[in-house]
Amino acid sequence: MDIKNNIANIVSISRIFVAYIAIACLYINTSWAYFLAFLLTIIAFSMDGLDGYLARKLNQSSEWGSVLDILGDRIVEVSYWTVFAVMGWINIIFPLICVARAFTTDGIRSVALSKGFTAFGEKTMQSSKIGKFICASRFMRISYAVAKVMAFLLLIAVNTPGLELWNGTPILHTIAMTFAWIAIIFCVVRAIPVVAESGKLFSNEQN
Repeated sequence: MDIKNNIANIVSISRIFVAYIAIACLYINTSWAYFLAFLLTIIAFSMDGLDGYLARKLNQSSEWGSVLDILGDRIVEVSYWTVFAVMGWINIIFPLICVARAFTTDGIRSVALSKGFTAFGEKTMQSSKIGKFICASRFMRISYAVAKVMAFLLLIAVNTPGLELWNGTPILHTIAMTFAWIAIIFCVVRAIPVVAESGKLFSNEQN
């Protein structure tokens, strides 16, 4: 692989491993391991924005890069929700919704990709203004990312071993769960236009 011309893609893939290291730290029941998980989670989500910036800056935007970006998002998001549920921090409904949404939207987007459309950008499969805003606008994408990272960071923080300040403050747990619900609602809402506008992709196959 030509590293110089695939820097953005390398960042997209690398953040998956950063997230996995963070998740592994959660199984080490010490405050320093959780602090490291907290820090690595910030880095992983920062890399999510960095890959897009580098793709535009270095003129490395491509359909493959778009696929890798979404792939990285799905793996990281589902991994965190699943581990949090396994640890008993959240209800199992969170990862179940996330996985169901991922299979649904990405299945539809795979058909769109075969027809020359992408999830975001100039070739986005969304044709309506509301669909483009909900799925592809910078505002919605950033809002969703912020909700997720805040939920993940606060859930790690309130469950850090030995930090009675966090564990003894119910309001922080409430705030963490509020962000978690906001994130999962975003997850569902952003899938609606993808499903609603998918009919045209399949009707075209019959013409």
